[in-house]
Amino acid sequence: MTVHEIIALHPNPTTIDPATFSRFVDECLDCAASCTSCADDCLAEPDVQELIRCIRLDLDCADTCETARRVLTRQTAPDLNFVRALVEACSVACASCRDECERHAAHHEHCRLCAEVCQRCKEACDDLLAAL
Repeated sequence: MTVHEIIALHPNPTTIDPATFSRFVDECLDCAASCTSCADDCLAEPDVQELIRCIRLDLDCADTCETARRVLTRQTAPDLNFVRALVEACSVACASCRDECERHAAHHEHCRLCAEVCQRCKEACDDLLAAL
């Protein structure tokens, strides 16, 4: 809850709906952590060679979500073209990771769960884009 309280105290807060903005922050944080964990889980699987693309997309998605969350949390004098491009990239990364994790979901529960988290984050990105 603290991050949302600090964000709300900004002297010149974003004009984005606070609920939409908070959801984006939360989903990006959850997605980054879930994708990092899924990648690590994949590395421990006996069929790791079949999971190389999944690991790569997990890590790319985690980095993209974390970067988007960090950049958007900084509310002072944003470049909205850059913000929009970054949130679009986050949405694409989440969709790519979701699709790859879904390919492995029947055999790996961590991939199934990660795909669900990626979908929620993609939806939060798309909702934020609509609000920009």
